[in-house]
Amino acid sequence: MAPLPPKTSERQMEYVNICVGLLFVWILVRGIVISLRKNKRVAPGPFPLPIIGNLHLLGHKPHISLGQLAKKYGPIMNLKLGQINTVVISSSVLAKKVMQKQDLAFSNRFVPDALHACNHSGLSVVWLPVNNSQWRTLRKIMNSHIFSGNKLDANEHLRTKKIQDLIDYCRKSSKVGEAVDMGRATFRTSLNLISNTIFSKDLTDPFSDSAKEFKELVWNIMVEVGKPNLVDYFPFLKKIDPQGIRRRLTDYFSKVLHLISDLIDERLKEREMGNRANVDVLDALLNISPEQIDRNHIEHLCLEMFAAGTDTISNTLEWAMAELLKNPHTLEKAQEELAQVIGRGKQIDEADVAKLPYLRCIVKETFRIHPQVPFLIQRKTEEDVDFCGYIIPKDSQVLVNVWAIGRDSSLWEDPLDFKPERFWESEIDFRGRDFELIPFGAGRRICPGLPLAIRMVPVALGSLLNTFNWKLHGGIAPEDLDMEEDFGITLAKTQPLLAIPIPLQQLG
Repeated sequence: MAPLPPKTSERQMEYVNICVGLLFVWILVRGIVISLRKNKRVAPGPFPLPIIGNLHLLGHKPHISLGQLAKKYGPIMNLKLGQINTVVISSSVLAKKVMQKQDLAFSNRFVPDALHACNHSGLSVVWLPVNNSQWRTLRKIMNSHIFSGNKLDANEHLRTKKIQDLIDYCRKSSKVGEAVDMGRATFRTSLNLISNTIFSKDLTDPFSDSAKEFKELVWNIMVEVGKPNLVDYFPFLKKIDPQGIRRRLTDYFSKVLHLISDLIDERLKEREMGNRANVDVLDALLNISPEQIDRNHIEHLCLEMFAAGTDTISNTLEWAMAELLKNPHTLEKAQEELAQVIGRGKQIDEADVAKLPYLRCIVKETFRIHPQVPFLIQRKTEEDVDFCGYIIPKDSQVLVNVWAIGRDSSLWEDPLDFKPERFWESEIDFRGRDFELIPFGAGRRICPGLPLAIRMVPVALGSLLNTFNWKLHGGIAPEDLDMEEDFGITLAKTQPLLAIPIPLQQLG
């Protein structure tokens, strides 16, 4: 005979006992956490749930979620993201302490699991620890052989040519009234700018997506790196790679590194034949002794320049154009300045930027409200760090929320509004000295590509504004333009900006 089911009252008592037990465990865990926080003086933050910690609070846009939490818990906030202790910095004052006053304590990187693909993190200037001799060598090489003022001056003609390609592509679209996908177009431009700087050749068709294999590889790398990865929160999953992110990135990295290797072989043959002048970055790198930088490091340095430089420049240009099309008065003001200083219809030169203060203000405002790397590159503490009266535990991930700093109402009037005029008489700059505006970071970990970005962005933007008038595709009213952000390692527009370039002779 089957046993009789338990009586209702017995089932209720079982539920009560279970609930009481869970409540007891919760109180016990909470007491332990509070005790540990008190003993270790850990920064305030939301109470972590079992196993997942505070992961449920991140949402799809962690830069926004953590910015909101900081309003409750303060500019230094401690969270548990899975197994990883994480400290979030959300004020310019504390960012300065992290990146300047206590820079050495926070100078190492918390390396995402995906970046271990092809041992990239062990060969990369972005991810190597600063006390590593190879990091110092690579950083010195980048500063002197790639991004120095003299080298960038010598390569200005390459940037001019790539911007002209972008203008020609837009002109082709304007003749038939087609919209330009600004993100895609500027991505191709940035990609070919970097490929010409390194290899003296285009690696994708500047006028279409026909020769798109290399472009898609770089695009896919940025997509994979930007995906939330469970392994980064639960390191015990490393061997499993449950989302396959490291596996796919290994495939993409391998293909790009193979292509770079072929280009290096081709260059070495040219040099052996003696018919090659030292004109680009690859020549400069091959001239350095292998003891300082071997072929493996050269290949990964080239990979890093594509991955780090392409998306950031193209996204910034797309956001700048989107903000100008959403704010027609600002666009008109920028075009008036260009007309007076440069003359309508002309592509601008890098030397012209110094004479275009309003254009420079637009670039600063774009960096403020749309920083390309919202948390910069995550840092890691190698030891317990005494910071502002709190202890940041060893092996903590440290995030600096520059997106929140750029929208801090105590620093910026009407912080959600796009107002380039706020910089008109301001000395605030984005080169790492003013911590209200640090889209490229600061201190010894400041982005080495900053000198290239600050030459490329204003010239490309100014040329687009000065060569055409623009209107939104589909008859969208400026105030209805979708400005939603798509969170990743960089901040892209959720909806691509489609804009129609109008030839100047069609002005009414």
